[in-house]
Amino acid sequence: MSTTSPDIPPATDGNPAGRPKPAKKMTLSARLRAYFLAGILVTAPISITLYLAWLFISFVDGQVTPLIPEAYNPTTYLPFALPGLGLVIMAVVLTLIGALTAGILGRLWVRTSEGVLARMPVIRSVYGAFKQIFETILARQSTAFREAVLVEYPRRGIWAVGFITGRTQGEVQNLTEEEVINIFLPTTPNPTSGFLLFVPRKELVPLSMTVEEAIKMVISGGIVTPPDTRPLEEQKVPRVAAATYEDLDVLREKDRTPVLVTKKR
Repeated sequence: MSTTSPDIPPATDGNPAGRPKPAKKMTLSARLRAYFLAGILVTAPISITLYLAWLFISFVDGQVTPLIPEAYNPTTYLPFALPGLGLVIMAVVLTLIGALTAGILGRLWVRTSEGVLARMPVIRSVYGAFKQIFETILARQSTAFREAVLVEYPRRGIWAVGFITGRTQGEVQNLTEEEVINIFLPTTPNPTSGFLLFVPRKELVPLSMTVEEAIKMVISGGIVTPPDTRPLEEQKVPRVAAATYEDLDVLREKDRTPVLVTKKR
């Protein structure tokens, strides 16, 4: 009678059963390729970041440093240039301007200059738009670009990542029956351009990822995907589906009454 247990398969290739086979050794070319890709992965993000920072600092230095009188310009006495000098000077000047405008004379000067700009036909529109944008973005209680959401675009069943820029007000909201939200929909890989959408609040799907993580996902075209940090119970429950709209067409009559019509197959 054989004493071999029926639960243990016989050994193959001279290895005991259940023991994994030794991994194949990498060839020299495969190893060099792996090292090369690892070097790119380490150096590329750092190099691109430093290069973009250098371009920004050089641009600011090129605009600010020539405005400094030669008697007060350190580069006049030094045999080398000081990178970042213009950036430091610009930060100091902006801080001083902010401190001066907080006083009575500063507020008087701001009101006077705004009054002059308000009399210029084209400049007043540009100035007013930019002032409102910066006041909204830099406000401490501003909700602009504080939350990432999913929005159906460009059609039902297709989803895109957008950012809430505020609650819709004025004529657009008054003409819309539902409460709508301003959504900025960025493009890939350049998130500074995009589309402004007015989406009903009930059709927005909030995301748990941060704005920074969502921007990374947009810039990378989906290559960089942040992990789902929600509880495991919530991860197992889907919240949206495209199948709902596969067999239906949405029509709007003149009285703005939604009518659902089943497609004919």
